[in-house]
Amino acid sequence: MKARIRWLTNPVLRRVAIATVVTTLVTGDPSLAPATVSLSNVNALVLSDQARRLLVLQHRSLRTEFMGCMIGEIREGTVVVYRIAPADVEPSHSTATWVSPHQTCEDAGWTGTVGVIHTHPSGERCWYLFPSTSVPSSDAASFVASRYVVDAIMCGDYVVWVGRSLFEQRIVLARRKQMAGSILNGHMGTGSRP
Repeated sequence: MKARIRWLTNPVLRRVAIATVVTTLVTGDPSLAPATVSLSNVNALVLSDQARRLLVLQHRSLRTEFMGCMIGEIREGTVVVYRIAPADVEPSHSTATWVSPHQTCEDAGWTGTVGVIHTHPSGERCWYLFPSTSVPSSDAASFVASRYVVDAIMCGDYVVWVGRSLFEQRIVLARRKQMAGSILNGHMGTGSRP
């Protein structure tokens, strides 16, 4: 009985259990679930000017999802992203609501990858846990199954990101005036949990 209570009350053990269940449901193979969850205490994500410019350009130009490898380092709980390199994605593996890389960032030749970022061109469903619940989205399941420290979704003029705790945080990329000409012109951000 004590072991069962510990699984329910310990957030680390609960996330491992959720990751295993979600990975099994998504892939059908429980062996793909992570054996452990890295608990790097990440409390901030900093994007360089180059990374911000690339994201704004990608958002303006693409109507399909874009995926990038965030290259940087971790400094005392802060993930600093110096640049975003394109993930290896086949054109047929990117639609308006889905993107899947051909290989990992490391296999594509990128070193120093701290996380992955992808876009939601429609500006919808920018969350890792369904609003007002603790139910993980497919984006959360993908992140939990990865080995990276952070994951992010660009949604118009802001980025929603999470660390291993799955606590969502938001970064404003540009003022709405700077996003003029965007396919989401006038989009109001939604989806982050309270």
